[in-house]
Amino acid sequence: MKTQRMFALALLTVLGLSPLALANGLNLNSLGSRALSMGGAFVGLADDYSAIFWNPAGMAQFDTRYLGFYATDVIPSGTYLLQVPAQAGLLTVVDAKTQSKHYLSGLLAYYQPINDYLVAGIGVYIPSGLGSAWDGNDFTGLSNGVAYEWESKIGLVTISPGVSYKINDMISVGAALNINYGMFSMKRWAGNTDIPQPPYELDLGQYEMNLKGWGFGVTAGVLVKASDMLSFGVTIRTPNRVKFSGDASLSNVDLLGFKESSEAETVSPHLTFPLWIAGGVAFRPMSGLTLTGDLQWTQWSTLDQIELKFIDPYWSLFMTASGEEKMHLEWKDALQIRLGAEYWLRENLAIRGGYYYDPTPTPDKTMNFLLPSYTFNVFTVGLGYALNGLVIDLGFEFLAGKGREVGYAKWLLDPAFANAQPGAYDQSIVVPNISISYKF
Repeated sequence: MKTQRMFALALLTVLGLSPLALANGLNLNSLGSRALSMGGAFVGLADDYSAIFWNPAGMAQFDTRYLGFYATDVIPSGTYLLQVPAQAGLLTVVDAKTQSKHYLSGLLAYYQPINDYLVAGIGVYIPSGLGSAWDGNDFTGLSNGVAYEWESKIGLVTISPGVSYKINDMISVGAALNINYGMFSMKRWAGNTDIPQPPYELDLGQYEMNLKGWGFGVTAGVLVKASDMLSFGVTIRTPNRVKFSGDASLSNVDLLGFKESSEAETVSPHLTFPLWIAGGVAFRPMSGLTLTGDLQWTQWSTLDQIELKFIDPYWSLFMTASGEEKMHLEWKDALQIRLGAEYWLRENLAIRGGYYYDPTPTPDKTMNFLLPSYTFNVFTVGLGYALNGLVIDLGFEFLAGKGREVGYAKWLLDPAFANAQPGAYDQSIVVPNISISYKF
């Protein structure tokens, strides 16, 4: 039971990690079927309706009204295996696969030229939306034989009005205001706690948490068309702080004399969605062929510690006594390398392909199975069909995760791994999508 209790405390660390667990593998790293099919290497091109996300300076290329819609389905598939030493060898405590889940996402954008130099636009999109869902029967070895629910969901919706100005035929600049609405929910076993009378331990039961919050930021970009063959782009998305608030509940905590639920919120400086800087190039070596490349950097290292406040005083004392009101993340900055290509077979039919390397910012010290983060090798393909002002794009993305393992002995003996969840992890993600856009 002692080992179970220690593991439960490690699980509680996820409480603070999860509202901002938008690490690689949880981000929707590409928006727009054309951009996605080209490996998300689009900052130096940014010449379709997804420009509001990639590089708002690209909006200045639109000389007519432009409407675009993108829909995608993120389908993750993961495994988790926990084995512990036993007299007969290794004892399998958990051998689980994620339940089949579909996380729908998209982008809707509209652009209106004001004059020959100025274009206004607005986009509504979901830059992140993912999670995991497990069968509670696979985790009864952790939770006193009870099949509790194990599930997490994260979503972020952004409303982004922007403008772009063409300084001359070579240089354009643009900026967009990002109004972000974040949502997070989690269900899991809450663990055991000591009590002064027999049986001296209490199963706290099902834990549930729902948080929501608002934040604001800015995306600014520059696009330079050096020639008909070559263009460059740079985009900066500023960090923004989001105050999350909501409620948390424990199904059995009333047996300790506490209320079953408490309001909860992040403590200042709240949660900071980090700085994102990207640079890209687009090269057209021959008619119909475009090659692109991006470097995209995220300052995840700003996420070192998150603190939560529970409004109910008894909840506050309980969580403080367990040391779970502060979470040490120790995330690292990450650099994505992206490559893409597009070739028009004929005037109205294009094929596309791409690749990007997506390293995880999350160290083994904070790895967990409810919101796991992986280093991905990502492969993308797509088709485009144009008919007058109408364009239909199809894309497909496959994210092959690099398996991770947190050793049980390492977690048990090394205090630096107290916030990790030991075990072997693996994940892959498939992302089919479609875009429809029209210039009129």
